[in-house]
Amino acid sequence: MTRLILFNKPFDVLSQFTDRKSPTKRATLSDYIDVPKVYPAGRLDRDSEGLLLLTDDGKLQAQISNPKNKMTKTYLVQIEGDPTDRDLEPLRKGLVLKDGPTRPALARLIDPPTLWDRTPPVRFRKSVPDRWVELTISEGRNRQVRRMTAAIGCPTLRLVRWRIGDWSLDGIRSGDWRDAPLHRAPPR
Repeated sequence: MTRLILFNKPFDVLSQFTDRKSPTKRATLSDYIDVPKVYPAGRLDRDSEGLLLLTDDGKLQAQISNPKNKMTKTYLVQIEGDPTDRDLEPLRKGLVLKDGPTRPALARLIDPPTLWDRTPPVRFRKSVPDRWVELTISEGRNRQVRRMTAAIGCPTLRLVRWRIGDWSLDGIRSGDWRDAPLHRAPPR
């Protein structure tokens, strides 16, 4: 029977089960998940938090992580600056990064979400405003969300992936995981 795990990856945790590159032991998935033969379907950078899907089914893993399937991913992004809704328009139209144009994204300003505390916390600067944006993309290039917000002049301070397709972090605390109900085909 296929298994799919929804994991709320904390900040500073690698999206892999071992760390062979660092002489100091960095936190990995094995510090949180003791389930045999499951592997990440995609990845989430060490300095990002939120939803990471893991499965024991190679075909499902490929369906979820393959960019040609255009599975949507929704992020809650704390950015530096105080953009207006109009300032987000380049994200909605698609913009050009060094590796080519992005697909149009759904982008909207949101109130600060109720999230877990991050360790270490985001550095607060009294003289520099920050805002939260909900950003939904259908591709997954390396550090794409961070590069997109930087391209509109608003560097990312905190990045939390909240949703992949129909799967979300609702009710999952940072560092916790749960089994997900499976669909016949991965949701978009």
